Amino acid sequence: MVEKRAHICHRLTVDALASLLEGPRARGAFVMRSSFDPPWSLRIRDEAPLTVVAVVRGGGWIVPDPKGGKPVAARQLRTGDVAIFRGPDHYTVADDPDTAPQVIIHPGQITTTPDGEVLCETLSLGIRSWGTSADAETVLVTGTYEQESATGRRLLRALPPIIVLGRGEFDSRVLDLLVDEAAKDLPAQGAMLDRLLDLLTIAALRAWFSRADAPAWYHAYADPLVGKALRLMQHNPAHTWTVASLATEVGVSRAALARRFTELVGEPPMSFLTDWRLALAADLLHESDATLESIARRVGYGSAFALSTAFKRHYGVSPRDHRGMAGQGRTA
Repeated sequence: MVEKRAHICHRLTVDALASLLEGPRARGAFVMRSSFDPPWSLRIRDEAPLTVVAVVRGGGWIVPDPKGGKPVAARQLRTGDVAIFRGPDHYTVADDPDTAPQVIIHPGQITTTPDGEVLCETLSLGIRSWGTSADAETVLVTGTYEQESATGRRLLRALPPIIVLGRGEFDSRVLDLLVDEAAKDLPAQGAMLDRLLDLLTIAALRAWFSRADAPAWYHAYADPLVGKALRLMQHNPAHTWTVASLATEVGVSRAALARRFTELVGEPPMSFLTDWRLALAADLLHESDATLESIARRVGYGSAFALSTAFKRHYGVSPRDHRGMAGQGRTA
């Protein structure tokens, strides 16, 4: 019985992860090989929703921007490491935390000096390659998802600003393929790089979600009570759930479920459900032409007006504006 319960909990956890990792769908992603000899420092201001940086050779440091006026500790990168950055925060990648930025990377992957001189041609080293020398001491491969719709809002909300994984923590074979393909110029090369970037992102995130610092709700799936409540809400968001009805389905008292859910997930059941419904609505507005009324019914709101009111309160824009912004490559 214990083994069966453990298997069920594991399956539910995997199902939750599979739902999130359906998000990465690169479409013309920016993939580039960068080569630098020290001292070097890249100031990243592109505000891309998700960026993956792999260290092919050498190493460096990530220097996050201060938070709330307080400095954030720099993190070291070594050969084989992969770093994942969740935008729109700015940060610096350098050979040393004290090296002053020499290159600024702006939205659209425009590169300039700190004084504004455009460097796109100056540092070109050939196909998808730039830097100071092709055989430089440090080589990075960067893959950038430039539109939030290519990653999925729910996935982005689950991630911290920066994740660093060592080569031994994930399946690095995909990284080797991406590095190899980035130097080629063959038919359908863009599609090949998009898919390899997706695979690398999924491999790295799958490894991160198994770590202790993954989101509390993810680990909460291993709890037989809270895990079942999470699955009920996520698999059937249109149902008129209350804490009492969830507690009945799970087989505990309302107070016991509310207390345990909040302890393990970090927020009450109804707060989680609201966030989940609105995230689903945001994805449906991106990915379909369904009417607001039909989306409202699918995610558990009684009318388009009710969904619109909740959506604007949560995201600061109306569903109509959110869909329009997504069509222009921007999101709320």
